Formats: sequence, C-alpha cells, structure tokens
Amino acid sequence: MRKRTLARENALKILYAVDIRKEPALEYSDLFWTSNPDPGGEIREFADFLVSGVTEHKTLIDSVISKSTANWEISRMATVDRNILRIATFELLFTGKIPPKVAINEAIEMAKKYGDKDSGKFVNGILDQINKTERKEPHKGENTESKV
Repeated sequence: MRKRTLARENALKILYAVDIRKEPALEYSDLFWTSNPDPGGEIREFADFLVSGVTEHKTLIDSVISKSTANWEISRMATVDRNILRIATFELLFTGKIPPKVAINEAIEMAKKYGDKDSGKFVNGILDQINKTERKEPHKGENTESKV
C-alpha cells in the first residue's frame, strides 16, 4: 500500500474516533499513535497534516460539503462517509500539490473499503460537485503544504 494511502486511512481512523468520542483531535491523535504501531515518519506526518488541516478548517469544510449535497444534512451522514468527505475536501481546497483526481479517487477507494455498499458512489458524487464548483487555487496565505 502506498504511503499516502496508508496515511489517509490512519487520518480517517483518527477523525472517525474524534467525531464519535467528541474529544479534541490532538489528544486523540496522540493516543492513537501510542496505541498503534508507528507506520514511519512520512506516513504519520501526512496523516497528522490531514487531521490538523481538517480540524482547523472543519467549519468551512462542512459548509462546502453541505452546500454540495442535496437533501443530506452533514450531521446525518454516516460518520465514515462524513470524515472521508472532510479529508478529500480539505485536500481539494487547501493543498496545491495533490491533483484533484488523486484526492477524489483515494476518497472513493476508502469509502468502498470502510463504508457501506453505496458509499463510493455517494462520496464520488459529492466530491465531483465540490471539485467543479468550489475548488480554486489553494487559499492564499495558508501554509498547508506537507513535505510528504
């Protein structure tokens, strides 16, 4: 498995738990990394980058996701789907080195792996809409580039 794919999966696990447990992301992230084998510097670095980016921009990310869904409140989405969408939306809106196609395809694959039978289609539809209507150049003044 590629390093960034593994990092995204670890970020999903952390964000999922934070969403369920209602704990601060940094506290749970530290607990996660002490409870799981350390996957290596680059994987952990990119996972932490995604978790902190989603956490920092969660209000805006959730607003963009909500705007791009018809008849779906973000609070009523499956927790897995919601957090996959948050990761991919963060990548689409706030990073410049990750091609949109890569972010979307990675999200679809995670949705197929961790979600229900329709999660891949659901995630694909929403992210396609976000990519077409919301994605611009990365926000100016944001230092959201990862070294990984």
